[in-house]
Order: sequence, then structure tokens, then C-alpha cells
Amino acid sequence: MAVTSVEKRGGRVAGTAALAAGALIVAGVVTAPAEAGAVTTESGAATVSVGRAVYDLGDLAFQPGAPYEGKSEIAAVVRYPEAPGSPGPTAGRHPLIVMQHGQWATCADRPAQSALTRARKALERAEQAGDEAGAARQTEIIEAMSDRLWAWPCRAGVPLPNSAGYEYLAESLAREGFVVVSMGANGINATSGGQADSVYRARAALINRHLELWRQLDSGKGPLRRKLKDPATGRSGGAAFAGRLDLGRVGTLGHSMGGGGVMQQVSDEAHGDWPAGVEVKAALGLAPTATWDNEPVTRVPLAVLWGTCDQVNTGEYVKWNKGHNKAPLHGITLTGGNHDYFNTQWSPSSGQVAAVDDAIPGDRPGRCVAQDGTDRQDRALGETAQRRIATGYTVAFFRRYLLGDTSAQALLTGRKKLPGVPDVVRVEYVKPH
Repeated sequence: MAVTSVEKRGGRVAGTAALAAGALIVAGVVTAPAEAGAVTTESGAATVSVGRAVYDLGDLAFQPGAPYEGKSEIAAVVRYPEAPGSPGPTAGRHPLIVMQHGQWATCADRPAQSALTRARKALERAEQAGDEAGAARQTEIIEAMSDRLWAWPCRAGVPLPNSAGYEYLAESLAREGFVVVSMGANGINATSGGQADSVYRARAALINRHLELWRQLDSGKGPLRRKLKDPATGRSGGAAFAGRLDLGRVGTLGHSMGGGGVMQQVSDEAHGDWPAGVEVKAALGLAPTATWDNEPVTRVPLAVLWGTCDQVNTGEYVKWNKGHNKAPLHGITLTGGNHDYFNTQWSPSSGQVAAVDDAIPGDRPGRCVAQDGTDRQDRALGETAQRRIATGYTVAFFRRYLLGDTSAQALLTGRKKLPGVPDVVRVEYVKPH
């Protein structure tokens, strides 16, 4: 796996962007572009309103435990199909999908980012001039500013909202009837340096902790009953979720190192760690990094979606599990896709701290450098197109394996293509053995 500075401390980026205007038809369902706040769209004959809630149990509320050292937050952004006039979801039981973001800066400290950029340029000049003392001074500044950007809790600025970077996915999924929870993992990001042998287990443990909190809430108990709130009004709506979840149909989604955490959590040997009554029925990795020991994922339907300009992730989970899989495997490759664009907070259009296009430019416009080091003429995708494609396949995947919608199968096996997007997708489907 090729890993560049984007996965190293101090080399992160950020960003926000909305989906382009126009509807996207996926698996027979019309879904409209995401907007801020509650969304009302037409899906067949029914009008679906999407609600938004948040919870925060504290910046240091979660401790993964030995051998991992460090604490993380228990906080999340929630999207759900909203019942009219109610702070909770529509009637019936809804499958639950939990999301986890990857390794990124933790604090939106713009002065620190500006100072870091200046110091890096000054360091380059000092090294070219052979100025060892000057280079040492700039190195100290770089380390100090990186510490500020990677602090937890944040000492300056505000927390970088990494978990909000997938709201375009969460809103689309909520319109299909799912309750979607995008958790924060900034504390793990800030403490994971040098702990590669245990960070994925820590991430898996964080997923399981959120699932346990939702299991409690479904029973009408636990801290989320009072802590789940409407961010606009501050009104508690946790009680309205009791009895509204189908925990026998849970999906997990992770991006980057969050994808590695999802793969660890759903691996064959880790099912015993799931909370009682919780069954994960589908797992999707967006550009997932490799877990430390690459434990097999053979008993849960699995999809991996990644791009050819990505320098960070590995798209090889399908290959590793092929031939042993007792559940379907789907490998979805986007020609010209890169790592950051899956998270709006990491993408350049946002203006967020350190936002940048992380693909390595090729020898001329229109090219990128692939993981194997070769030049590729495949920079066909921008932020909007990449996220529209990710939305189409994500919705189809979870409809297929959490709702039993067999009409989504043709897209997931490559027999059909997404309408209205560039023809840049290659699908590998591996039947269960």
C-alpha cells in the first residue's frame, strides 16, 4: 500500500461541497441533492422529510483500553426519516447505519495552519541555503503548529467537524428509511501516532460503543435518551427513537482509517464483540486503509469503493477475501477518483483549514500518479461527480443488503450503470462460496 504525507501527522486536508443540482435515480428510487438542514423530497408517492440530530457525551468520554493509549469523544451527527411534527423518526423500525471518518487534523485552527504553511516554505529555503540554524528554527515551528492542529481537546480554534463530511450520504440514506449515525473520532486521530498495531481495534471498539448506546436507546434507556438533541432548538428527541430501530439490520461505513476500523469491526473474529442483539448485515469501505493484521471478512456482505488517483487507501480487501467469502464481495473502482473527495470537510471547495486536492499531479494536465507510481490520464472526476457516484453505489448497497431490494443487484454487479454520471466505474463482483 502506498502511503503519502496525506496519511502522516501534519499532512491532512479538509473541505465542504454539496452535490450538484439534479436528481439521481438509484435502484428505482429518485433521490434529490443534499441541502443543509431538513430536506423534503419526493420518493414515489410519499414525501420524505429528513431530520438532523446531534449528541455529545464529552471529548474524552471513550477509552478504547489497553494496549491503545488515549481517549476519544463520544459524539455524532444523526440523519433520519422524520415523522411530521415529531422530533423522531417515522413509524416502524428502521435499519441503522453507522459511519466513521478517517485520520485527519482535529482542530480548525487557521492561524496555526497559516504559520505551518509559512514555516514549511521557510524550511525549504533554509535547507537550500545550507542554513542549519534556520532550518532547526522552522522545524520547531512546524512541530508546534502541528501539535495545535492535532490537539485533543482543541486548545485553539474549534474542533474540525470531520464527522459532518458525509452528510450528503447520510441524507440520501435517510430518505430511503435508514437512521444514519456519523461518529466523531478526533480523539483517536490525535492519539494514534505510533500505535498502528492497535488503532484499528480502537476504532472498532468505538463503533461498538456507539452501537451499544443505540441499543440502549431503542430500549428506552441510556444517555442518548436525553442527550440526542435537535441542534437548531436544543430540544431533546431521544425518547422518540425508542422502539424505532431494527438492530438486526445494521450497516457500517468507514472512510480511510475509518474504513480500516469498519473492516476490523466486521472481521470474522470480531463478531463476538458486537453488542447483544446487534447484527451487522453489510459493511462498506470508502478508500479504506489496511488493518494491521488484515483479518478476514468473509461472513458479511462487503463493498470497497476507491479511486485510481488515491495514494492512501488499499482497494485489495476484495482480493484478500476472494475464494473464502461466504457473503458477496463488491469492488468498485472509480477511474480518476481520489482520497479526499469522499469527505466534504477534506475537499478543496470548502475553504476549510488545510483543504487541498490530495492527488499527485502527473506530468501534464489531466494526469495523476497512481499507487504503482505510473502516470495515468484519468483525472476525469471532480468533487461533485465523485460524490454522486459514491452516493449511488452506497444507497444501492445498503438497500440491497439491509432492505432486501434485489433491483439494486444489477448496479452492484456491473450489469447496469449509474445514469447521469461519467462512465468511469469498474465493478468486480465475487459470488459467495
